[in-house]
Amino acid sequence: MSIQTRRERERAERERLIVTAARDLAEAEGWDAVTTRRLAAEIEYSQPVLYSHFKGKDAIMAAVAVEGCAELAAELREARAGSADPAGGLANVAGAYAGFAERRPALYDAMFTHAVDLPFATPEAPAPLQEAFGELRETVRPFAGEDDPEVLTETFWSALHGLVTLMRDGRMRREQHERRLAVLIRRFSNWPAAGQHSS
Repeated sequence: MSIQTRRERERAERERLIVTAARDLAEAEGWDAVTTRRLAAEIEYSQPVLYSHFKGKDAIMAAVAVEGCAELAAELREARAGSADPAGGLANVAGAYAGFAERRPALYDAMFTHAVDLPFATPEAPAPLQEAFGELRETVRPFAGEDDPEVLTETFWSALHGLVTLMRDGRMRREQHERRLAVLIRRFSNWPAAGQHSS
């Protein structure tokens, strides 16, 4: 192994350690507890070493968000593949999305709630962001009819995000969560496409 290869591997391992420490700390204490000083202490590196990898907390959160999107994409892909029909896929994916948000609230916040410097909804978006959105898009595509699949996907995603966020923040009753998901899936899978709405 060349010196250059070893240095690149060591750098990647340090970055991985920083991102993992940030995730763990955020899940345990919230994102307010994640500071470069605290992370440096957690991983036993100096702050300048941290800054040699990331410009600051925002850049670390962006790296966490990209990693989270890769994990979400994998879970959604598995949920979609495990269904026999489009309606089952919609239900499985909605359940997987809601479950992900519930199990990993700080990670979910970094991905979809906190401001991070990532080009969402653009061709320049990192591959994991595009893959997560792509799994949602392929799930709703059978229900698109004359609607634009991208717009339909954004609508479904925003409904899921609203449901999980409002429930988690205590704005909606937690005990009705499964019923709300079922209503969303039923209504969404039977929704008339553009040009087919009743007048």
